[in-house]
Amino acid sequence: MGSTYRICVCFTRRFRITEPEPPPDVKEAFRNYSEGGAHMTAENLRRFLAEVQGEAGATIADAERIVEQVHHKRHHIAKFTRHTLTLDDFHQYLYSVDLNSPIGSQVHHDMSAPLSHYFIYTGHNSYLTGNQLSSDCSDVPIIKALKRGVRVIELDIWPNSAKDDVHVLHGRTLTTPVELIKCFKSIKEHAFSTSPYPVIITLEDHLTPDLQAKVAQMLTQTFGKMLFCPESDLKEFPSPEDLKYRIIISTKPPKEYLEAQSFKANCSQKEKDSDEDVWGKEPSNLTADQENDAKGDCDKSDHNLVDEDIDDFDNLLPSEPPVYKRLIAIHAGKPKGGLKEALKIEIDKIRRLSLSEQALEKAAEAHGVDVVRFTQKNILRVYPKGTRFNSSNYKPQIGWMHGAQMVAFNMQGYGRALWLMHGMFRSNGACGFVKKPDLLMSRGPHDEVFNPKAKLPVKKTLKVKVYMGDGWHLDFKQTHFDLYSPPDFYTRVGIAGVPADEMMKKTKTIEDNWTPVWNEEFTFPLTVPELALLRIEVHEYDMSEKDDFAGQTCLPVSELREGIRAVPLCDHKGEKYNSVRLLMGFEFV
Repeated sequence: MGSTYRICVCFTRRFRITEPEPPPDVKEAFRNYSEGGAHMTAENLRRFLAEVQGEAGATIADAERIVEQVHHKRHHIAKFTRHTLTLDDFHQYLYSVDLNSPIGSQVHHDMSAPLSHYFIYTGHNSYLTGNQLSSDCSDVPIIKALKRGVRVIELDIWPNSAKDDVHVLHGRTLTTPVELIKCFKSIKEHAFSTSPYPVIITLEDHLTPDLQAKVAQMLTQTFGKMLFCPESDLKEFPSPEDLKYRIIISTKPPKEYLEAQSFKANCSQKEKDSDEDVWGKEPSNLTADQENDAKGDCDKSDHNLVDEDIDDFDNLLPSEPPVYKRLIAIHAGKPKGGLKEALKIEIDKIRRLSLSEQALEKAAEAHGVDVVRFTQKNILRVYPKGTRFNSSNYKPQIGWMHGAQMVAFNMQGYGRALWLMHGMFRSNGACGFVKKPDLLMSRGPHDEVFNPKAKLPVKKTLKVKVYMGDGWHLDFKQTHFDLYSPPDFYTRVGIAGVPADEMMKKTKTIEDNWTPVWNEEFTFPLTVPELALLRIEVHEYDMSEKDDFAGQTCLPVSELREGIRAVPLCDHKGEKYNSVRLLMGFEFV
């Protein structure tokens, strides 16, 4: 009996959650601003907000509101009875994502500049529910994207088998179609649920003229006055402010399909790529058999360097439906010839150019400054190469560095590249439009523009302190990370941005603790802070297997609020956990 008892004790799990003390910096701040006392008044808190948190405009009313909310949250006191905070109250306030977030939630960029002056949250093959070859087509991922703030929805439109209606599907694959009208109706219903700024529908059009006329009818009947239809060809794009609550159609005007072919022939090629970077290799979502099947279909897929349309010319007549053409507000298309020709800027004419990720790399290498100049006036859309069968994505920085407004991503995939996209569009109140930094829009006295290859001096240094983490014991099962003991967490902190700024650092591992305390500081010198994203990941160390994922987020450096902040973490798909968060410090020097 005794020996049995001893064996049981041996395997008793150690899951006691200890409440860690506030970090030394929090204690010191409380001591300084409570003037050595046991309580911090609203006026003390206001001074702390102004002097440590960088909130110069904080009022006594703001501070009183925080005190009241902390009391209600911690002590369930509905009425404002106590006007001060204890050290624990103060610590819990700093740890509150709702009251003390690392970035603001309001639209604060100038929204009155032309559309070409903004990065725009852009989806690729927005109708796919999973991989690019065999997943279902549906309006569900479109709705999900719009609710996340995506502002550019891409639809591939094809004739149905009877050639009398229009379906949305990924052409020449096994994807099951969804009706175009269903997609349009869902876009209308959800377009402005998250943001009032315009939604652009990019159509990859594989239709005959009679079906194009049918699409025109669907568009006008579904969207009516919401459609933005300029009287004549645009010479400059309107602003997001001017286009609030409007739907914009972008595709090639019908006659331009034939002209595009010679350009595609010049630019088509395949390039080997690597999805690996300093953060490690991304997992594939396809089985080995699926990937092999997919590779056989590569030549038929949209792997072309420039413009991913797979056009069916057999039934395309030279006449074009005039109504359909009138509905196209942003003309896609390109002149004949190579990349240099495609990047030419036309007087009194604007357009959208599409390049695959490899074509962008090629253009950046040979004509980087021309790309930047092109994107000051015109719109550049970059899309994933066709061999990304598992809906993976590419590094978005190369597009952003060159001013590309529409860096189109597979929102239905997941992985580190998509986390960066989520991070970029947390900017500006998550409204889906982020004003490009001045350096990408300005011109020098001799018409020179930003050169992405130029070596630049350090402009700003970001100091990041990782204090502690909490919430895993609430969001995960006790045995999720380790069967017999609490988890061993470490944090990775890094910068994604221009090549000179990219780096990654790591805290020590805190063993056997659900509420790890690291208290480690890292310094990141930045040459282009305007394009930098702070990458944060937490992992659980596993000696025998791959480390377990425990949360991530990306934050735009330009939006970071200084001081001690609560940073909420997300799962691998980018959905916010209920409770998991870090306490971190941010300072610019």
